[in-house]
Amino acid sequence: MNGLGFDKPPGMTRVVVAMSGGVDSSVTAAVLAEQGYEVVGITLQLYDHGQAVGRKGTCCAGQDLYDARRVSERLGIPHYVLDFESRFSEAVIDDFVASYLRGETPIPCVRCNQTVKFRDLLTTARELGADALATGHYVRREVGTDGAELHRAVEAARDQSYFLFATTKQQLAFLRFPLGGLTKDETRALARRFDLPVAAKPDSQDICFVPEGSYAALVAARRPEAVAPGEIVHVDGRVLGTHPGIVHYTVGQRRGLGLSTRPGCEREPLFVVGLDAPRRRVVVGPRAALACRRVHIQDVNWIATTPPPEGMAVTVKLRSTQPAVAATLVLDGTTAEVRLAEPEHGVAPGQACVAYQGDRLLGGGWIVGAMATRA
Repeated sequence: MNGLGFDKPPGMTRVVVAMSGGVDSSVTAAVLAEQGYEVVGITLQLYDHGQAVGRKGTCCAGQDLYDARRVSERLGIPHYVLDFESRFSEAVIDDFVASYLRGETPIPCVRCNQTVKFRDLLTTARELGADALATGHYVRREVGTDGAELHRAVEAARDQSYFLFATTKQQLAFLRFPLGGLTKDETRALARRFDLPVAAKPDSQDICFVPEGSYAALVAARRPEAVAPGEIVHVDGRVLGTHPGIVHYTVGQRRGLGLSTRPGCEREPLFVVGLDAPRRRVVVGPRAALACRRVHIQDVNWIATTPPPEGMAVTVKLRSTQPAVAATLVLDGTTAEVRLAEPEHGVAPGQACVAYQGDRLLGGGWIVGAMATRA
Protein backbone atom coordinates (compact mmCIF):
# COMPACT_ATOMS: atom_id res chain seq x y z
CA MET A 1 0.00 0.00 0.00
CA ASN A 2 1.56 3.29 -1.07
CA GLY A 3 1.27 6.60 0.75
CA LEU A 4 -1.92 7.57 -1.11
CA GLY A 5 -3.65 4.32 -0.20
CA PHE A 6 -3.24 2.38 -3.45
CA ASP A 7 -2.02 -1.20 -3.64
CA LYS A 8 0.69 -0.52 -6.21
CA PRO A 9 4.01 1.33 -6.41
CA PRO A 10 3.94 5.14 -6.61
CA GLY A 11 5.41 5.01 -10.11
CA MET A 12 2.33 3.14 -11.31
CA THR A 13 -0.06 5.58 -9.59
CA ARG A 14 -1.16 8.52 -11.73
CA VAL A 15 -2.16 11.64 -9.81
CA VAL A 16 -3.64 14.75 -11.37
CA VAL A 17 -2.75 17.86 -9.38
CA ALA A 18 -4.94 20.95 -9.64
CA MET A 19 -2.30 23.66 -10.07
CA SER A 20 -3.51 27.22 -9.55
CA GLY A 21 -0.09 28.81 -9.87
CA GLY A 22 0.16 29.43 -6.14
CA VAL A 23 2.53 28.08 -3.50
CA ASP A 24 0.22 25.45 -2.03
CA SER A 25 -0.71 23.60 -5.21
CA SER A 26 2.87 23.88 -6.46
CA VAL A 27 4.23 22.24 -3.32
CA THR A 28 1.54 19.56 -3.59
CA ALA A 29 2.83 18.66 -7.05
CA ALA A 30 6.46 18.79 -5.91
CA VAL A 31 5.91 16.53 -2.90
CA LEU A 32 4.06 13.91 -4.93
CA ALA A 33 6.65 14.01 -7.72
CA GLU A 34 9.47 13.56 -5.20
CA GLN A 35 7.65 10.55 -3.75
CA GLY A 36 7.71 8.95 -7.18
CA TYR A 37 4.10 9.31 -8.30
CA GLU A 38 3.23 9.90 -11.94
CA VAL A 39 2.12 13.51 -11.57
CA VAL A 40 0.13 15.40 -14.18
CA GLY A 41 -0.45 19.10 -13.57
CA ILE A 42 -3.68 20.71 -14.74
CA THR A 43 -4.46 24.41 -14.52
CA LEU A 44 -7.96 25.68 -15.15
CA GLN A 45 -8.36 28.96 -17.01
CA LEU A 46 -11.48 30.16 -15.24
CA TYR A 47 -11.89 33.88 -15.77
CA ASP A 48 -10.38 37.10 -16.99
CA HIS A 49 -10.17 39.93 -14.47
CA GLY A 50 -10.76 42.53 -17.16
CA GLN A 51 -14.04 40.92 -18.20
CA ALA A 52 -15.07 40.24 -14.61
CA VAL A 53 -15.11 43.88 -13.60
CA GLY A 54 -15.44 45.60 -16.95
CA ARG A 55 -11.88 46.91 -16.85
CA LYS A 56 -9.20 46.00 -19.35
CA GLY A 57 -5.58 45.32 -18.57
CA THR A 58 -6.13 43.84 -15.10
CA CYS A 59 -5.91 40.16 -15.95
CA CYS A 60 -3.55 38.55 -13.44
CA ALA A 61 -5.02 35.11 -14.11
CA GLY A 62 -2.55 34.97 -17.00
CA GLN A 63 0.34 35.28 -14.55
CA ASP A 64 -1.03 32.34 -12.56
CA LEU A 65 -1.11 30.18 -15.68
CA TYR A 66 2.47 31.16 -16.42
CA ASP A 67 3.58 30.39 -12.86
CA ALA A 68 1.97 26.95 -12.94
CA ARG A 69 3.74 26.20 -16.20
CA ARG A 70 7.10 27.31 -14.78
CA VAL A 71 6.64 25.10 -11.73
CA SER A 72 5.77 22.11 -13.90
CA GLU A 73 8.87 22.67 -16.01
CA ARG A 74 10.96 22.88 -12.84
CA LEU A 75 9.51 19.56 -11.63
CA GLY A 76 9.68 17.89 -15.04
CA ILE A 77 6.00 16.94 -15.09
CA PRO A 78 3.46 17.34 -17.92
CA HIS A 79 1.19 20.35 -17.59
CA TYR A 80 -2.07 21.17 -19.32
CA VAL A 81 -4.28 24.25 -19.30
CA LEU A 82 -8.02 23.65 -19.69
CA ASP A 83 -10.43 26.39 -20.71
CA PHE A 84 -13.25 26.24 -18.16
CA GLU A 85 -14.24 29.91 -18.45
CA SER A 86 -17.81 29.30 -19.59
CA ARG A 87 -18.42 26.62 -16.95
CA PHE A 88 -16.97 28.83 -14.22
CA SER A 89 -18.97 31.84 -15.35
CA GLU A 90 -22.23 29.93 -15.22
CA ALA A 91 -21.66 27.79 -12.13
CA VAL A 92 -19.79 30.29 -9.95
CA ILE A 93 -19.91 33.91 -11.12
CA ASP A 94 -23.57 33.90 -12.19
CA ASP A 95 -24.51 32.12 -8.97
CA PHE A 96 -22.51 34.70 -6.99
CA VAL A 97 -24.38 37.56 -8.64
CA ALA A 98 -27.80 35.91 -8.26
CA SER A 99 -27.12 35.29 -4.59
CA TYR A 100 -26.49 38.99 -3.97
CA LEU A 101 -29.71 39.86 -5.78
CA ARG A 102 -31.57 37.57 -3.37
CA GLY A 103 -30.14 39.52 -0.44
CA GLU A 104 -27.67 36.78 0.49
CA THR A 105 -23.97 36.77 1.30
CA PRO A 106 -22.48 34.14 -1.05
CA ILE A 107 -19.38 31.97 -0.74
CA PRO A 108 -18.11 31.42 -4.29
CA CYS A 109 -15.18 29.26 -3.15
CA VAL A 110 -17.61 26.56 -2.02
CA ARG A 111 -19.47 26.68 -5.33
CA CYS A 112 -16.19 26.44 -7.23
CA ASN A 113 -15.10 23.37 -5.26
CA GLN A 114 -18.57 21.87 -5.57
CA THR A 115 -18.88 22.32 -9.32
CA VAL A 116 -15.87 23.21 -11.43
CA LYS A 117 -13.12 21.56 -9.38
CA PHE A 118 -14.64 18.50 -7.73
CA ARG A 119 -17.16 17.78 -10.48
CA ASP A 120 -15.75 18.90 -13.83
CA LEU A 121 -12.02 18.67 -13.10
CA LEU A 122 -12.49 15.40 -11.24
CA THR A 123 -14.28 13.96 -14.29
CA THR A 124 -11.38 15.10 -16.48
CA ALA A 125 -8.88 13.45 -14.13
CA ARG A 126 -10.74 10.15 -14.41
CA GLU A 127 -10.79 10.47 -18.21
CA LEU A 128 -7.00 10.85 -18.11
CA GLY A 129 -6.74 7.54 -16.29
CA ALA A 130 -5.76 9.10 -12.96
CA ASP A 131 -6.06 7.20 -9.72
CA ALA A 132 -6.56 10.38 -7.72
CA LEU A 133 -6.98 14.15 -7.90
CA ALA A 134 -4.80 16.09 -5.45
CA THR A 135 -5.25 19.71 -4.40
CA GLY A 136 -3.41 22.15 -2.17
CA HIS A 137 -6.27 22.57 0.32
CA TYR A 138 -5.39 22.58 4.01
CA VAL A 139 -7.63 19.74 5.13
CA ARG A 140 -6.99 16.14 6.15
CA ARG A 141 -8.47 13.09 4.48
CA GLU A 142 -8.44 10.09 6.79
CA VAL A 143 -9.74 6.59 6.26
CA GLY A 144 -12.06 5.34 8.98
CA THR A 145 -14.01 2.14 9.45
CA ASP A 146 -16.65 3.33 6.96
CA GLY A 147 -14.34 4.84 4.36
CA ALA A 148 -12.80 8.23 3.69
CA GLU A 149 -13.44 11.04 6.18
CA LEU A 150 -12.75 14.77 6.06
CA HIS A 151 -10.95 16.33 9.04
CA ARG A 152 -9.68 19.78 9.90
CA ALA A 153 -6.11 20.68 9.02
CA VAL A 154 -3.38 20.51 11.62
CA GLU A 155 -2.95 24.31 11.56
CA ALA A 156 -6.30 25.69 12.68
CA ALA A 157 -5.67 29.12 11.15
CA ARG A 158 -5.22 27.54 7.71
CA ASP A 159 -8.01 24.96 7.90
CA GLN A 160 -10.18 25.01 4.75
CA SER A 161 -12.62 22.23 5.63
CA TYR A 162 -15.50 24.74 5.87
CA PHE A 163 -15.17 25.40 2.14
CA LEU A 164 -15.30 21.68 1.32
CA PHE A 165 -18.51 20.73 3.13
CA ALA A 166 -20.27 20.06 -0.21
CA THR A 167 -17.76 17.35 -1.17
CA THR A 168 -19.58 14.06 -1.71
CA LYS A 169 -18.49 10.66 -0.42
CA GLN A 170 -17.79 9.53 -3.97
CA GLN A 171 -15.60 12.56 -4.64
CA LEU A 172 -13.78 12.18 -1.34
CA ALA A 173 -12.83 8.61 -2.27
CA PHE A 174 -10.94 10.03 -5.28
CA LEU A 175 -9.46 13.16 -3.68
CA ARG A 176 -6.18 13.58 -1.82
CA PHE A 177 -4.95 16.58 0.24
CA PRO A 178 -1.19 16.23 0.91
CA LEU A 179 -0.86 19.54 2.80
CA GLY A 180 -3.42 18.89 5.53
CA GLY A 181 -0.79 17.77 8.01
CA LEU A 182 1.51 20.75 7.37
CA THR A 183 1.61 24.32 8.56
CA LYS A 184 1.90 27.16 6.08
CA ASP A 185 5.45 27.83 7.26
CA GLU A 186 6.35 24.22 6.53
CA THR A 187 4.81 24.51 3.07
CA ARG A 188 6.83 27.66 2.37
CA ALA A 189 9.99 25.87 3.55
CA LEU A 190 9.29 23.02 1.14
CA ALA A 191 8.77 25.50 -1.70
CA ARG A 192 12.23 26.91 -0.98
CA ARG A 193 13.78 23.44 -0.72
CA PHE A 194 12.32 22.47 -4.08
CA ASP A 195 13.53 25.83 -5.47
CA LEU A 196 10.10 26.57 -6.87
CA PRO A 197 9.76 29.87 -8.76
CA VAL A 198 6.64 30.73 -6.70
CA ALA A 199 8.26 30.15 -3.29
CA ALA A 200 7.89 33.81 -2.30
CA LYS A 201 4.57 34.42 -4.06
CA PRO A 202 2.04 36.02 -1.66
CA ASP A 203 -1.25 34.32 -0.85
CA SER A 204 -4.37 35.54 -2.60
CA GLN A 205 -6.56 37.62 -0.31
CA ASP A 206 -9.59 38.48 -2.44
CA ILE A 207 -12.09 36.33 -4.28
CA CYS A 208 -10.16 35.24 -7.36
CA PHE A 209 -12.48 36.74 -9.99
CA VAL A 210 -12.99 40.02 -8.07
CA PRO A 211 -9.74 42.00 -8.08
CA GLU A 212 -9.36 44.57 -5.32
CA GLY A 213 -12.51 43.26 -3.61
CA SER A 214 -14.92 45.27 -5.77
CA TYR A 215 -17.86 42.89 -5.42
CA ALA A 216 -20.48 45.56 -6.05
CA ALA A 217 -18.82 46.61 -9.31
CA LEU A 218 -18.88 43.05 -10.60
CA VAL A 219 -22.53 42.53 -9.64
CA ALA A 220 -23.57 45.90 -11.08
CA ALA A 221 -21.78 45.16 -14.35
CA ARG A 222 -23.74 41.94 -14.79
CA ARG A 223 -27.03 42.90 -13.16
CA PRO A 224 -27.54 46.70 -12.96
CA GLU A 225 -30.76 46.26 -10.97
CA ALA A 226 -28.63 45.18 -8.00
CA VAL A 227 -27.66 48.81 -7.45
CA ALA A 228 -31.20 50.15 -7.57
CA PRO A 229 -31.75 52.45 -4.56
CA GLY A 230 -34.14 51.64 -1.76
CA GLU A 231 -35.05 52.41 1.83
CA ILE A 232 -33.18 51.77 5.05
CA VAL A 233 -35.81 50.71 7.56
CA HIS A 234 -35.54 50.20 11.31
CA VAL A 235 -36.94 46.94 12.74
CA ASP A 236 -39.61 49.07 14.43
CA GLY A 237 -40.86 50.23 11.03
CA ARG A 238 -39.29 53.69 10.83
CA VAL A 239 -37.77 54.70 7.51
CA LEU A 240 -34.34 56.10 8.39
CA GLY A 241 -32.89 56.85 5.00
CA THR A 242 -32.01 55.47 1.59
CA HIS A 243 -29.29 53.23 0.21
CA PRO A 244 -27.60 52.87 -3.22
CA GLY A 245 -28.36 49.14 -3.62
CA ILE A 246 -28.64 46.07 -1.38
CA VAL A 247 -25.51 44.62 -2.97
CA HIS A 248 -23.51 46.99 -0.72
CA TYR A 249 -24.83 45.42 2.50
CA THR A 250 -24.64 42.15 4.43
CA VAL A 251 -26.24 40.91 7.63
CA GLY A 252 -24.20 41.97 10.65
CA GLN A 253 -22.70 45.02 8.95
CA ARG A 254 -22.26 48.12 11.11
CA ARG A 255 -19.98 50.47 9.20
CA GLY A 256 -21.00 52.43 6.15
CA LEU A 257 -24.69 52.79 6.96
CA GLY A 258 -24.54 56.59 7.08
CA LEU A 259 -27.09 56.80 9.89
CA SER A 260 -25.09 57.96 12.89
CA THR A 261 -26.20 61.59 12.47
CA ARG A 262 -29.85 60.81 11.78
CA PRO A 263 -32.36 61.82 14.48
CA GLY A 264 -33.11 58.88 16.74
CA CYS A 265 -30.03 56.93 15.67
CA GLU A 266 -27.49 58.49 18.02
CA ARG A 267 -28.29 56.48 21.14
CA GLU A 268 -26.99 53.07 20.06
CA PRO A 269 -25.11 51.55 17.14
CA LEU A 270 -27.23 50.10 14.36
CA PHE A 271 -26.51 46.93 12.40
CA VAL A 272 -27.92 45.36 9.27
CA VAL A 273 -30.27 42.68 10.57
CA GLY A 274 -31.88 41.69 7.27
CA LEU A 275 -32.14 42.37 3.56
CA ASP A 276 -35.60 42.48 1.97
CA ALA A 277 -34.56 41.97 -1.64
CA PRO A 278 -38.02 42.06 -3.29
CA ARG A 279 -38.73 45.47 -1.75
CA ARG A 280 -35.10 46.62 -1.97
CA ARG A 281 -35.03 47.32 1.77
CA VAL A 282 -32.10 47.22 4.15
CA VAL A 283 -33.44 46.46 7.63
CA VAL A 284 -31.39 47.73 10.56
CA GLY A 285 -31.62 47.49 14.32
CA PRO A 286 -29.65 47.15 17.56
CA ARG A 287 -27.16 44.34 18.01
CA ALA A 288 -29.67 42.43 20.10
CA ALA A 289 -31.84 42.07 17.00
CA LEU A 290 -29.09 40.00 15.38
CA ALA A 291 -29.14 37.29 18.05
CA CYS A 292 -30.55 33.94 16.96
CA ARG A 293 -30.89 30.51 18.49
CA ARG A 294 -32.12 28.48 15.53
CA VAL A 295 -30.67 28.28 12.03
CA HIS A 296 -32.40 26.67 9.06
CA ILE A 297 -30.26 25.16 6.32
CA GLN A 298 -31.02 23.49 3.00
CA ASP A 299 -29.22 21.42 0.34
CA VAL A 300 -27.52 19.53 3.16
CA ASN A 301 -24.59 17.33 2.15
CA TRP A 302 -23.90 14.67 4.80
CA ILE A 303 -20.40 13.26 4.37
CA ALA A 304 -20.47 11.00 7.42
CA THR A 305 -21.64 7.52 6.51
CA THR A 306 -24.06 7.15 9.41
CA PRO A 307 -27.10 9.45 9.33
CA PRO A 308 -27.27 11.61 12.45
CA PRO A 309 -29.75 10.69 15.18
CA GLU A 310 -32.42 13.30 15.83
CA GLY A 311 -30.98 15.92 18.12
CA MET A 312 -27.32 15.09 17.43
CA ALA A 313 -24.83 17.11 19.49
CA VAL A 314 -22.32 18.83 17.19
CA THR A 315 -20.28 21.97 16.85
CA VAL A 316 -21.02 24.23 13.88
CA LYS A 317 -19.28 26.98 11.99
CA LEU A 318 -21.62 29.68 10.68
CA ARG A 319 -18.91 31.66 8.87
CA SER A 320 -15.49 30.61 7.69
CA THR A 321 -13.69 33.04 10.01
CA GLN A 322 -15.68 32.26 13.16
CA PRO A 323 -14.90 29.49 15.65
CA ALA A 324 -17.19 26.48 15.89
CA VAL A 325 -19.93 26.69 18.53
CA ALA A 326 -22.00 24.05 20.31
CA ALA A 327 -25.33 23.11 18.75
CA THR A 328 -27.89 20.36 18.26
CA LEU A 329 -28.67 19.29 14.71
CA VAL A 330 -31.97 17.84 13.51
CA LEU A 331 -31.70 16.52 9.95
CA ASP A 332 -34.72 15.97 7.72
CA GLY A 333 -33.55 14.76 4.33
CA THR A 334 -31.71 17.64 2.66
CA THR A 335 -32.86 20.25 5.17
CA ALA A 336 -31.97 20.69 8.81
CA GLU A 337 -32.60 22.83 11.85
CA VAL A 338 -29.58 23.77 13.94
CA ARG A 339 -30.34 24.72 17.53
CA LEU A 340 -27.54 26.78 18.98
CA ALA A 341 -26.52 26.35 22.62
CA GLU A 342 -25.96 30.10 22.92
CA PRO A 343 -27.24 32.97 20.77
CA GLU A 344 -25.10 33.91 17.78
CA HIS A 345 -25.12 37.31 16.10
CA GLY A 346 -25.07 38.10 12.41
CA VAL A 347 -26.05 34.73 10.92
CA ALA A 348 -26.39 35.52 7.21
CA PRO A 349 -28.40 33.73 4.53
CA GLY A 350 -26.12 32.51 1.76
CA GLN A 351 -23.36 31.50 4.15
CA ALA A 352 -22.79 27.86 5.09
CA CYS A 353 -23.49 26.07 8.36
CA VAL A 354 -20.96 23.24 8.69
CA ALA A 355 -21.19 20.56 11.39
CA TYR A 356 -18.28 18.84 13.14
CA GLN A 357 -17.61 16.27 15.82
CA GLY A 358 -14.17 17.06 17.12
CA ASP A 359 -11.99 17.59 14.06
CA ARG A 360 -14.17 15.51 11.75
CA LEU A 361 -16.43 17.31 9.29
CA LEU A 362 -19.82 15.60 9.26
CA GLY A 363 -21.66 17.69 6.68
CA GLY A 364 -23.27 21.05 6.12
CA GLY A 365 -25.76 23.11 4.19
CA TRP A 366 -26.67 26.61 3.06
CA ILE A 367 -28.21 29.01 5.57
CA VAL A 368 -31.67 30.16 4.47
CA GLY A 369 -32.99 31.63 7.72
CA ALA A 370 -32.34 32.29 11.39
CA MET A 371 -34.73 32.82 14.30
CA ALA A 372 -34.40 34.23 17.78
CA THR A 373 -36.74 31.54 19.15
CA ARG A 374 -35.28 29.77 22.15
CA ALA A 375 -34.86 26.02 22.07
